Amino acid sequence: MDTYQSTSEVPDQPAAGVGYAGVLSELLPIALWREDADGIIVEWSLAAQDLLGHRPEDILGLPGSSVLVPEANRTLADDLTRRVQAGETVVGTLPVRHRDGHRVTMEMWIVPAADPQGRTGAMLIAVETSEVLSMRDSLAALQSLFTQSPIGLATLGPDLRFLRVNDALARMNGVAAADHLGKRLTEVVPGVNAVALEATMQQVMDRGTAVVDVRRTGRTPSDPDHDRTWSCSYAPLLDGSGRPLGVIASLIDITESQRAQVEAEQARRRFALLAEAGTRIGTTLDLSQTAREIVQVLVPRLADSADVQLLETVLAPDDAAATHQGVLRRIAVEFPDPDAPTARLAPGQTFHIPPDSVYAAVIAEGRPMNLYTSDVNALLPDPRAAELRAYLATLGSARLIPLVARGTVLGAVTVTRVRAREPFDAQDCVLLDEVVARAALNIDNARMYTNQRRAALTLQRSLTNSALPRVTGLELTGRYLPASDHDVGGDWFDVIQLPGGRTGLVIGDVMGHGIHAAAVMGQLRTAVRTLARHDVPPTRLLRSLDTAVADLGEDEMATCVYAVHDPATGGCVIARAGHPPPAVVTARGEVTFLDGPPGTPLGTGAREFRTEEVALPPGSLLVLYTDGLIESRDRDLDQGMAQLGWALRDPGRPLDGLCDEILAHLLPGDQQDDVAVLLARTAAPAAG
Repeated sequence: MDTYQSTSEVPDQPAAGVGYAGVLSELLPIALWREDADGIIVEWSLAAQDLLGHRPEDILGLPGSSVLVPEANRTLADDLTRRVQAGETVVGTLPVRHRDGHRVTMEMWIVPAADPQGRTGAMLIAVETSEVLSMRDSLAALQSLFTQSPIGLATLGPDLRFLRVNDALARMNGVAAADHLGKRLTEVVPGVNAVALEATMQQVMDRGTAVVDVRRTGRTPSDPDHDRTWSCSYAPLLDGSGRPLGVIASLIDITESQRAQVEAEQARRRFALLAEAGTRIGTTLDLSQTAREIVQVLVPRLADSADVQLLETVLAPDDAAATHQGVLRRIAVEFPDPDAPTARLAPGQTFHIPPDSVYAAVIAEGRPMNLYTSDVNALLPDPRAAELRAYLATLGSARLIPLVARGTVLGAVTVTRVRAREPFDAQDCVLLDEVVARAALNIDNARMYTNQRRAALTLQRSLTNSALPRVTGLELTGRYLPASDHDVGGDWFDVIQLPGGRTGLVIGDVMGHGIHAAAVMGQLRTAVRTLARHDVPPTRLLRSLDTAVADLGEDEMATCVYAVHDPATGGCVIARAGHPPPAVVTARGEVTFLDGPPGTPLGTGAREFRTEEVALPPGSLLVLYTDGLIESRDRDLDQGMAQLGWALRDPGRPLDGLCDEILAHLLPGDQQDDVAVLLARTAAPAAG
């Protein structure tokens, strides 16, 4: 329900006219406009334009009732107009129509004001209710720093002496309302830049235009020991001839809101930094890159330097050398100061942790530690070099933060600030610790991945014989490339000498990556070699492999091609288990992808395997490959096969060079899967 009260009914500040302290930010959202006795809008402030959408040039000269009052409130508006024209000042909560048609509920002060014809019009002062409530709720959520307080109101005469003061303003100034009357601002509260404010009020009267959000700062008898800040707005009060009758002043204490804004901005920056750390740290599983990302997030916004150090026993857990005990290795460092001795504080350097040092305490206890001006020499265990001592002399504070992940201390991050900068405060420490705690998980993930990949590579090398044998009637070469993110997979190839001068050619792909995939690959490679050397035919060999994969677990799966080349007949018998089709290239460069039965992947139990016989005349090339060669996120299977066919257009080149050119042509810089390729070329006919 719309409410209103007149000043004659409520001697104190009316409830409908109470504002909320601190709900105004950079611009005081108080709309000011005037209507003449006919209800025509004759003045319109920029704040009114901002709140209601009407530009002054579009609304001046229009009847306020028809433009601004919703249809349902016309009767109430007419009643209020009569009361204002009768001399009452009305305060109320009323809806006002926005330029786009929606209703804006506003806290309004409607004051009688003479229009240019000498009749009684109205001065309207309005604050958007929804904006007041929304901003109040928002700031209440930020540590309840925004508390309610009323708006101070006053009228001053042409000589800028107080004519009327409400209790709110009296409380703000610490001077009784009666003691304001007849006095100037410079006499009542001289310590609040009163001279400048009086100059502003004189300007309002001289120009006849309102001034909004003039800041007043100082101390008053109400709080003589502290500076406070108010937002002041002034509107002219004119008679019918345009002679200034005085000024209407409204004041809001914004001291707490300004403090809240500062703290809110600090909190926003901290949250933004945490969010950025979550996206910038750990973009890869490369340990050095992850450490560099940590220091780049911390410097220069939180610190003037950052240093990431890891324990050697964490970096090399399998190395039992006693020299690695108690040794820290610098992984990444950021020293923007051009005078910092970066040559002595470079990544890759190591140092022993001295007993009873701050490093020993931080790593042993897993708790951060602050150091200040007199203690920063402890940052370097042995700062004997002159440039190190000079550098330490520039530091004002430091914090050592342990890198703790999954209950294990991995090392420490050291951050510093120079003397010219404020030392780390409590909020800085909380933010630093949170960033480092999140980064520690990324460091640990990268460390474990590096160790796992090293183990997988070792296992794969031990299981794969990269040296191909010399066989009758074939020239051979092959390649294995791990993915560009260094993830080892289960791709492999092999060449097996069979009875009767025949040769078995194998290529396969175990689903998955890492140690497990490499281990499964090793088992399948051993099984293929064993079955092939017992001269098991291709289809029976694949059925046996299918059973072997199924025995490894229901989630295991692999693809494979097994081909047997017989130099006596010049033919090749090929069986596939869900693997991409081999390519055959004639001596003249004609490329064909075999379209025989593709078979089902190993481990599915379908066991649908059949053979395809292919003639390989002298000079022919058989190309076996895994799907990582022809498939990627931005290239489908058909496109990849077409590119492979183009790369094979000149099969007469040396096999090693041809193989390298195939890989260079098909694999992008960010290779997404591991790749195996096996090329076999039949012996060319003798000249003549």
